Amino acid sequence: MDSAMLRRIEAQLSGWLHSALQFFYQPSTLAQIAAIAICAMVAVALDRLTRGAIEAQARKIRAAPSLLRVIVALRRRMKLVFFVFGLWLLTLADSAAGGPRSSLISVVFNLSLAYLVISVGSRVVRNRLAARIITITAWIVAALSILDLTEPVSRALDATGISIGEARISALLVIKAVIVLAITLWLASIVGNFLDTRVKRSEELTPALRVLIGKLLKVGLILVACVVALAAVGVDLTALTVLSGALGVGLGFGLQKVVSNFISGIIILTDRSIKPGDTISLGDTFGWIRELRARFVSVITRDGKEYLIPNEDFITNQVINWSFSNDLVRIDVTFGVSYDSDPHAVTRIAKAATASVGRVVSDRPAVCWLTGFGDSSLDFVLRFWIRDPQAGLTNVRGEVLLALWDAFKENGIGIPFPHREILMKTPVTFTGDGASARPAPEESVEARKARRQAADGGEAV
Repeated sequence: MDSAMLRRIEAQLSGWLHSALQFFYQPSTLAQIAAIAICAMVAVALDRLTRGAIEAQARKIRAAPSLLRVIVALRRRMKLVFFVFGLWLLTLADSAAGGPRSSLISVVFNLSLAYLVISVGSRVVRNRLAARIITITAWIVAALSILDLTEPVSRALDATGISIGEARISALLVIKAVIVLAITLWLASIVGNFLDTRVKRSEELTPALRVLIGKLLKVGLILVACVVALAAVGVDLTALTVLSGALGVGLGFGLQKVVSNFISGIIILTDRSIKPGDTISLGDTFGWIRELRARFVSVITRDGKEYLIPNEDFITNQVINWSFSNDLVRIDVTFGVSYDSDPHAVTRIAKAATASVGRVVSDRPAVCWLTGFGDSSLDFVLRFWIRDPQAGLTNVRGEVLLALWDAFKENGIGIPFPHREILMKTPVTFTGDGASARPAPEESVEARKARRQAADGGEAV
């Protein structure tokens, strides 16, 4: 930057400063500033006086969530509401006086009204960060328009451009591209969610096909929004061929897992191997599928844990789908009874007890088979069917075992326990009627020697 440009910038800044000082030194300007300050103090006082009554009325509102958020946002900005109302009264009084309009009051009124409308309207967006970004961006644009600075700022931003080959990139182009892209993506997201909701309500499509159509619609709308946004700001789409090739190489090397999971998700939705509501087992995870996403599958277990399993695992690993072709699941329960029980009666009683459990299906009767003669019991296996594996397997096994226990107790069938034979190396002496026993005292070494010598001498005699 040369000295001539520095002197030109210094002269321009000094001119602006001189104009500002002349503007604020005028009595009319000071009067307008005083009126604005009085409006601000009155707004603070009115907010304190009406806070309780307005909050009491706001608690009685039972409306839609979006409308309720707008009302809450309006309540939190009552100071600004009273301030804007006071400035509006000042502009009305200024117009009724018939003199020259107070430019400062009019500008502050327009800026305050624009900020109030934008900040309250942005509360419709649930994301707070997005709402703040929308508020700040929209108010800056409105302020530049109110102050008649749109054209100078646009020229200044456009002057900062740089040329890359035949393309010219400036700050104005980047800002326009970001704003247009954000708006188009937001519209694409709204339309995609609306169409996804309509597709999910369709009874003619399978659950997997609904998810697939919804995801394709969302991805397609996002791609269309990006193309429309870039074309709207004047970006040559043919210049993106090199960039797309670089992105393809980057996806191939750096995002292998992401792309693999995305493609695996499309394969899962296409072949309909799993769908929302299916009960599956993958490794040590047993639960039912809540949702299919582009990168993972949400599986909820019986203990309330939600596992986010990558789609690739459902393609490369063995998956047990308990409800793939139908929702019937067979469960086996093993038990044993004593040898003095009639096995025919045990089979009949076990079937009747199983049929009394609510979750056991009735159209497929339970079967009970004698499987072997154990060391202490007659061994049986009981097989029955259920239709709701997502409700749990251990609990229905427990209900069947309790039903068997009650039925065997009622019919005098015993459940044996193993008998064990104990060999005791130390001699045991029983006293009385055998109710108590105690080990015999051990002989000392000298006593054993004496006894042996006495036995040897007796034989010699």
